[in-house]
Amino acid sequence: MVKQAKILFVIHDVYKDDNTFPLGIAYLAASLRNAGHSVQIYSQDVFHYTNEQLADFLDKNEFDIIGIGFLAARYEETVRPLAKVIYEHKKNAKFILGGHGPSAIPEYCLEDLRADFVLIGEAEKTIIELTNTIMEHGDLNKIPGLVFKKDNEIKINERALPIKDLDTIPFPAWDLFPMKEYTECLMLPGASPEDKTLAVLTSRGCVNKCSFCYRMEKGIRIRSMQNLFEELKYLQEKYNITYFEFEDEMFIPNRERIKEFVTIIKKLPLPVKYYCQTRVELAKDKEILKMLKDSGCCLLNFGLESLDQNVLDLMGKNTKVEDNIIAVENTIEAGIHPGLNFIWGNPGDSVESLNKIVDFLLKYDTQGQLRTIRPPTPYPGCPLYYLAIEQGKLKGPGDFFDKFKNSDRLTVNFTNLSDEEVYNALLEANSRLIKNYFNKRSEEQAQQMIAGFKRVYFPKSLEDIRFRGARHYNKK
Repeated sequence: MVKQAKILFVIHDVYKDDNTFPLGIAYLAASLRNAGHSVQIYSQDVFHYTNEQLADFLDKNEFDIIGIGFLAARYEETVRPLAKVIYEHKKNAKFILGGHGPSAIPEYCLEDLRADFVLIGEAEKTIIELTNTIMEHGDLNKIPGLVFKKDNEIKINERALPIKDLDTIPFPAWDLFPMKEYTECLMLPGASPEDKTLAVLTSRGCVNKCSFCYRMEKGIRIRSMQNLFEELKYLQEKYNITYFEFEDEMFIPNRERIKEFVTIIKKLPLPVKYYCQTRVELAKDKEILKMLKDSGCCLLNFGLESLDQNVLDLMGKNTKVEDNIIAVENTIEAGIHPGLNFIWGNPGDSVESLNKIVDFLLKYDTQGQLRTIRPPTPYPGCPLYYLAIEQGKLKGPGDFFDKFKNSDRLTVNFTNLSDEEVYNALLEANSRLIKNYFNKRSEEQAQQMIAGFKRVYFPKSLEDIRFRGARHYNKK
């Protein structure tokens, strides 16, 4: 029998009070616990523990494994200093990295953050194999999806296959987390102050491969509706969840699955509201939209990205401008808020294509969300990242992290405009959108947010660059 490991997952801070539940770590924690290991969570995100407090905690406790997961956007600002503290205070624990950030550039992260291991891609199976191997002093070369250093050489094992049957993955280990803090902090469109909200995944994957998106696996894998129903029912009975934040990249793959979903929603013990996202083609079907509305959908999120067909084609979006328009109009007609997501500054973009987006957002504003426009970021691993390297605009991961400061700022300029022209255009565009949104609310709030964008586009200090005012949900 394998010796029980003592494992700590650190959920890094994102410096806000409206936090989405960390599903990835919760799935790993559940898998490890089912395999007989002990798991503890250190929630910097909701309690805002400092790195100094973490250092003190590590000094007073012993672990076999310490793990963090992250996206590339937080690397310079958050992950580097956090990793330094873990490395210096972990004692004999093995330090593990996971998530989209290190999966794209495992060699760089392993060296730069002085970690022992990087887990590439889905890790529910890999982390159990690694933990058992660590405790038994076994052969690391046999573990798929693992990157590690041996004899001053980085070893990259063969890729781990994606988990085909998602029903075999245990439900997230919610009981290890401060659920009150997670379920009572979000105010999503259509929610009331009494609603309790939680993130849920019903599938993994997407059918597309957009230029700005880092994706390892092809296609979609879905959970059975019975498995999903059991989870939703448990969450209502245990935590009184009334608003589900479905985090699927593509929640609605087809009409039949929506019919099944609506059927199970009606069987739940409490009334349901929810947020989800899909591709625009499916929102051309008014019957699907009616089913969504009737089952509690408050916001249907679309990755519209552009209203210029050439730009859409260059980013590999595989959508049509006219489909974007029809989808949004149908969604509003159905009584659902449309999530209108655009990025500007892609190859082929111009001031004219930006103005099209602004006019569209003003025309179809349902006051469901404040929408602002930001440039695309060529995160390591996505096609835009490799295009930037090909064009000589990036040299590699280190250069990316030196240049990336904030997703509202340019990391790489893919347009024919100067950086100053891009920022002036974005400031004018976002000022119009902010003033429109706050017209029925508060002129003071509008001016404060516009001032924030001025600072992030034309900063005088590091603190100016850290502005993320339009990236937050409404707080309760």
